[in-house]
Amino acid sequence: MEQTLKFSDLGISQEILKSVEEMGYIEPSQIQAEAIPHVLQGRDVIGQAQTGTGKTAAFAIPIIDLVDADYNKPQAIILCPTRELAVQVEGEFQKLAKHYKKINSLAIYGGESIDKQIRVLRKGVQIVVGTPGRVQDHIKRGTLKLNDVGIIVLDEADEMLDMGFRDDIEAVLKEMPEERQTVFFSATMPKPIMDLTKKYQVDPVIVKIAKKELTVSNIEQVYYEVKSSLKVDLMARLIKVHQYGLSVVFCNTKRMTDEATERLAAHGIAAEALHGDLSQVQRDKVMNKFRKGFCSVLVATDVAARGIDVDNVEAVFNYDLPLDEENYVHRIGRTGRAGKSGTAINFITGRRDGYRLRDLEKFTKASIQKMDPPSVSELIQMKKDQLALEVQNKISETEDNQLFEETIGQMLAQGLTMEQITLGLTKLVLGDSVKELKEQNFSIGNPRERSRDDSGRSEGRRDGGRRDRFERAPRGERGRRDGGRREGGRRGERRTDANMARLFLNLGKKDRIRPNDIVGAIAGEAGVPGKSIGGIDIYDNFSFVDVPQKDAAHVIKVMKTNTIKGREVNMEISKG
Repeated sequence: MEQTLKFSDLGISQEILKSVEEMGYIEPSQIQAEAIPHVLQGRDVIGQAQTGTGKTAAFAIPIIDLVDADYNKPQAIILCPTRELAVQVEGEFQKLAKHYKKINSLAIYGGESIDKQIRVLRKGVQIVVGTPGRVQDHIKRGTLKLNDVGIIVLDEADEMLDMGFRDDIEAVLKEMPEERQTVFFSATMPKPIMDLTKKYQVDPVIVKIAKKELTVSNIEQVYYEVKSSLKVDLMARLIKVHQYGLSVVFCNTKRMTDEATERLAAHGIAAEALHGDLSQVQRDKVMNKFRKGFCSVLVATDVAARGIDVDNVEAVFNYDLPLDEENYVHRIGRTGRAGKSGTAINFITGRRDGYRLRDLEKFTKASIQKMDPPSVSELIQMKKDQLALEVQNKISETEDNQLFEETIGQMLAQGLTMEQITLGLTKLVLGDSVKELKEQNFSIGNPRERSRDDSGRSEGRRDGGRRDRFERAPRGERGRRDGGRREGGRRGERRTDANMARLFLNLGKKDRIRPNDIVGAIAGEAGVPGKSIGGIDIYDNFSFVDVPQKDAAHVIKVMKTNTIKGREVNMEISKG
């Protein structure tokens, strides 16, 4: 492909060119350059392309130019495997069709009111993007007629087949006119896909993107060797050391997403799970919290993560290595977006993961560097640096200084020196954090460095032998590092702080409430940062949560009209 090729060379309309320019596209990607002319000519196309190659625009641009803006009936349909991807694809159509005032599109999917979708369909749309099941529902109801549909696109076709949508896909294809254009886009081309293409396409053009183009150079890929039971502890430490803003964590099972989310909450990290068991309303709520920063970590399965499109994700954690290389590329592509840099962090447990990691290096043609866990000394230094910066910022504030200067004067009058005052205040601010970090080092440490306390004594084994605590920590040493589940739902140690208010709520273990559910609800609905929420104790029929005193009344008021896990909640100041 010539580097000088421009979108204007592809035969697309001026309206599309204007939209493309406004979206910041400069040159078409390979899949766009090769597929757009064929789709415009009415040819059937098989496109093998991974997420991140620009495949959505490769079919959206020609479809917008092909439909008749003056005919207000469905003329193009795009099938997607998940609700999230359907919403994302339809959003791309809206951006590209911005300067075609009469062209309308609609995303239809399960989990949203079908009546609302019916009302929009009756008003008239030319382009429909939907999941196979919901498209079938509308066809059966007679609310979606395919008589005038001239083109169908199967986006992520391999995913749809893996999810068991073959019968729905074929049912939709059979409802369409015989004279139609059929386009397949898929990351892989297994035999079931090829069988469908032979059955439903006529002399298709094959556009295949070389695997070397599937990764981006601005993503740093690293790995840590870690025992399974210590993955969350390591992840929490890395998030705090590197101060990642937004992170996405990928797990292979729904059960593991829930477990990792709960254990991150025990570390004071606001996390939300995203998996197939959530309703569409719940998924939208989780994604809104993530986009707005009410939770900083999204823990997801591969299928649920389709359609995650957030530009400022700084790190992706592969809590479990994906089962195939294509999913790995999709996962790490959630970071390093919009020209920014990002980090992909892989957790390796055992020999099998090591073999799979080497396969990933071959597939991505990139080196995945081994890293050592950050040491306690590094974490303490980070705390010291943060405190120094905060002190500098406070000194620059000139309001109400008189009160604080009088307080210092009072302590000086009592015989304390300025050095003693500074030392005492520093201990007040850092003391608990340093103590907690040193205690954590009992189960987490740098395998190449034996941490020592201030007196120089080893905190590791008494025989002085080095040990990779991520690989060999005995059960007794990590018994209470599992998110506090043995503590009956407790989220960390409850601090008695005059600035905190203890709230009672009428939900408990019988309601299957977890610490993360409480943190997520208060953070998401009341806007209280998750890190400022204190201890949580969950009992059979009720629970307690500590929140900042200044936010208590607001939290109580807001939660009166909200729910936790679908259950009405009553909060009030604890009288105990």
